[in-house]
Amino acid sequence: GVSRTTIRHGVTINGLLPGPFNTDRVRGPVAKTEADRRGISVDQLLAARAKLNPAGRFGDPEEFGLACAFLCADKAGFITGQNILLDGGAFPGTL
Repeated sequence: GVSRTTIRHGVTINGLLPGPFNTDRVRGPVAKTEADRRGISVDQLLAARAKLNPAGRFGDPEEFGLACAFLCADKAGFITGQNILLDGGAFPGTL
């Protein structure tokens, strides 16, 4: 709602909603604990998780950065009040 009042002043408000991205957080202690519990390597665990995503992979952090940069650019000044999923198609709401 606030985005509708700020756009007249050149201020847009949007949300980027990331799914799994290939970052240190994905490869962190939680993955290590889960891999150890399953008796597999972290790489095997992450490969299996990536296959579960419709894209068959995790997002590249650069993809997130480029989406953010686009929304911050002048040419995106007509986009406001939006939440944009960057999840490789994982959200089931579009089925």
